[in-house]
Amino acid sequence: MKKLVLLAAIALGITTANAQQLYPQTPDTRADVNPLLAPFYHGVASGDPLNDRVILWTRVSDQTGLLNVNWKIATDTALQQVVNNGTASTDSTTDFCVKVDATGLQPNTWYYYQFDFNGQKSIIGRTRTLPVGDVDSLRIMLMSCQDYEAGFYNIHEHIADRNDIDVIVFVGDYIYEYAGNPNGDRYAAPETEILTIDDYRTRHSAYKLDPQLRKAHQQYPWLCVWDDHEIANNGWEDGAENHLEGAEGTWFDRRTGALRTYFDWMPVRQPDPQGAPERIYRNFKWGNLADILMLDTRYEGRDIQPENTSDPLYSDTSHTILGTTQRNWLFNNLDTTQAQWKIFGNQVMVSPLQVFGFYPNLDQWDGYPTDRNRLFNKLIDDDIRNVVVLTGDIHTGWANDLPLSLQTYDENTGAGSVAVEFVCPSVTSGNANNGVINSFGVPLISSQNPHIKYIDLAGHGGVIIDVNKTRTQGEFWNVGTIATEDPAATYIESWYVNNNERFLRQGSGASVRITPNPPLAPYFEDSLTSVNEQTQDAVIFGVYPNPASTQMVMQYYLYKTENVTLQLFDMQGKMVLNKALGKREKGLSFAELDLSTLKAGTYVVSLQTASKAYKRFIVKL
Repeated sequence: MKKLVLLAAIALGITTANAQQLYPQTPDTRADVNPLLAPFYHGVASGDPLNDRVILWTRVSDQTGLLNVNWKIATDTALQQVVNNGTASTDSTTDFCVKVDATGLQPNTWYYYQFDFNGQKSIIGRTRTLPVGDVDSLRIMLMSCQDYEAGFYNIHEHIADRNDIDVIVFVGDYIYEYAGNPNGDRYAAPETEILTIDDYRTRHSAYKLDPQLRKAHQQYPWLCVWDDHEIANNGWEDGAENHLEGAEGTWFDRRTGALRTYFDWMPVRQPDPQGAPERIYRNFKWGNLADILMLDTRYEGRDIQPENTSDPLYSDTSHTILGTTQRNWLFNNLDTTQAQWKIFGNQVMVSPLQVFGFYPNLDQWDGYPTDRNRLFNKLIDDDIRNVVVLTGDIHTGWANDLPLSLQTYDENTGAGSVAVEFVCPSVTSGNANNGVINSFGVPLISSQNPHIKYIDLAGHGGVIIDVNKTRTQGEFWNVGTIATEDPAATYIESWYVNNNERFLRQGSGASVRITPNPPLAPYFEDSLTSVNEQTQDAVIFGVYPNPASTQMVMQYYLYKTENVTLQLFDMQGKMVLNKALGKREKGLSFAELDLSTLKAGTYVVSLQTASKAYKRFIVKL
């Protein structure tokens, strides 16, 4: 649980245990696996657009071997005006994910795309390229922190249906590493904490089966960075609070597997796959209006968090959250950019936060004062204006001035602020979620932090960042619930920074898109021109790891509740395992396969339902 979420509860004398009891259980249906989507059950996605290209993504399920997948991209929803097409290969080394860097595109243009495998077509996705030259507007949806088991992804469906933004910026905690709850209705397999590459693959698979998340990926390109939970809570370059070296394997192996899975399963382009394969910080130029600089304040060169302000690390001038290489890259971009606005996609809150004279969360920039001072002094010394920081991580909504010094900052005029920051509430992840804590905690924090202009400790949703040549405005939108499926969202409040100013002013209302977006991509019932009858009872999404020496896990989906048996055959057809799994509920499940007593070799594993057997080759080392 994030420390900041407990801040108001601590101030009110509520214990951690009591605070946790304030989070309601959120019953839900299991993942939506529609047979019409086969074999592209995880939908499609796009991301990292440039002015002439964009990454297209999908995943082929229930297949083995080397697969060739066709793709095409067009300017119309019927995919008749094709501008590029090709074939991409995938296999188990990338977990059957397909990523295409579709080139030859025109700037500032919306496109539609689709994948095809053996005549079976994916849903149609929609994406766009970056503009060049003189640009007058940009609309971003800022989101983060989407714990699958915490509730419905209503904000994703809301933003997909409203069709009035350009790009989604997602600043981390796309998945969570904690053990899934198989007894809950909304289950993110596996039921143990994820540690290996196969665990992370299973978890990403569970998340991307969500139909509301699928809609948001289908309709917009995404710009993404990871935060801590893509590996483990409160991580840094060489470890994490939620990693026990030895008992949970090595941090190097865990990190390598998690980040490799991230690059396979997410529509992101690796900026330096050969020299720095785990680098994710990169820059996107929205014409002359804005540079969107996606940072890594979690793992790239980040030192361990100090325990408290008395910890020698806190005052160590070499202690860093950015690392030297990334900081030099960021400062060079600030020196050379021609863009009016400099927008940072950043994981953890930059703004200082004090309560009763202490910093309650040293996992954020408060734990790295030297690096923060370097950045703030850079902005002042070189007179770099129009810097807007977009942040997630703490599950709550904030609008902040960023003061060079708390002692010299003037809350009435904004003098002393170097830039501004918008922090989005979580999509679903736990926060105060309680009116009492919110009503007492907000004034408490505000009274001791006058540079913080807006606080919401209980909402779920996102922030629309509306950028033009006059100002950049952040608009907080909250969904009414995450306990049931309801994509309605309400405008709460807005704050903006004027061109060449460095502080926030309160807005008078939500902005409106002047130039409408082109039509949404059709949802799957209308976009699938070649579908199969539902003849199967189950779908196998993966068998991990394969090969393996002692144990495998099969992730599968049942279309109805029924009795299931797991069988294993050697290559002579002899049955070497017959394990009745009993009655399994409709939905996403997994089964463990013990290989410890078997001889090395190739086997066939069979998932047997009442009417059909679903088989996969596996290798015992």
